[in-house]
Amino acid sequence: MKKLQFNSKFVPMLINILLFVMLFSIGSLKYPSFFSLQVFFNLFIDNSYLIVLAVGMTFVLLIGGIDISVGSILCLVCMASAYLVEVSKLNPFFVMFLMIVLGALYGLVQGCLIQFFKIQPFIVTLAGLFFGRGAAAFISIETINITNKVYNDISDYKIYMAGDSFIRTGVVIAILTLGIAIFIAHYTKFGRAVYAVGGNEQSALLMGLPVARTKVLVYTINGICAAIAGILFTFNIHSGYSLHGQGMELDAIAATVIGGTLLTGGVGYVIGALFGTLTQGVIKNLIMFDGTLNSWWTRISVAALLCLFIIIQRILTVRRESKKVKELCR
Repeated sequence: MKKLQFNSKFVPMLINILLFVMLFSIGSLKYPSFFSLQVFFNLFIDNSYLIVLAVGMTFVLLIGGIDISVGSILCLVCMASAYLVEVSKLNPFFVMFLMIVLGALYGLVQGCLIQFFKIQPFIVTLAGLFFGRGAAAFISIETINITNKVYNDISDYKIYMAGDSFIRTGVVIAILTLGIAIFIAHYTKFGRAVYAVGGNEQSALLMGLPVARTKVLVYTINGICAAIAGILFTFNIHSGYSLHGQGMELDAIAATVIGGTLLTGGVGYVIGALFGTLTQGVIKNLIMFDGTLNSWWTRISVAALLCLFIIIQRILTVRRESKKVKELCR
């Protein structure tokens, strides 16, 4: 009989899921009103934009890259949307389409610079970060409130799930984006190429895989996800401002790593991005329900989790490498 073997690649993601269940259980035991379907749904409502950002970031980390410009893309999308809808009076659906095209072009340009000019992803996306902030401030340094009826109707629309508990439109868009990303990453040739490039780029080249196209497309997908996240963020805050989304790129990277994606690439699952984001969300909720802790405890908790998961990933990587060496020596 064939011996069942547990794949160690699942370990970080399973630990994250267990951690999320544990934190939610602690909150439910400590605070009577915590254990409710609406509190659970609020995790999705409050973090729908971050789920989409983390999904895009998962693809980037899977190829061994990095993108620190997504917070600025989100900010630029918020500001440009507010300006085009409120000042230029363009059709809101056309504006949303334009923003997705903007995100795709942003990612495409960054991907081409990284791949064809052999510039480090950190440097290219750092330039992208500054460009996004500068462009948002160029449009306006003042807050532009979004009062458009379509934006308000979409953001206020409730989808009742059970009893009085509900989700909002942003959650549906985030879950739909997550589902499409899972299909692309795990059930298409492109997804297999992403894992191969992240695992070993030279081997992927020798296998005849389209490495350059894969890397450029990954950054383009990440730009699209950042634009969608920006649109979802406008549904939450109804405004454009040049300081929106500050540090959000780090939240997305943290959610992805906590969700089990290896920083060096090749290992990770898109669904992990969801649980990484929800874990951050449940920590925020615990601090909010407590009422005595400063909000910076969220950052401290996420930093501790990040260190923990990086150590777990390092241990698993070392174990896998030593196992390969032993197999070669036999």
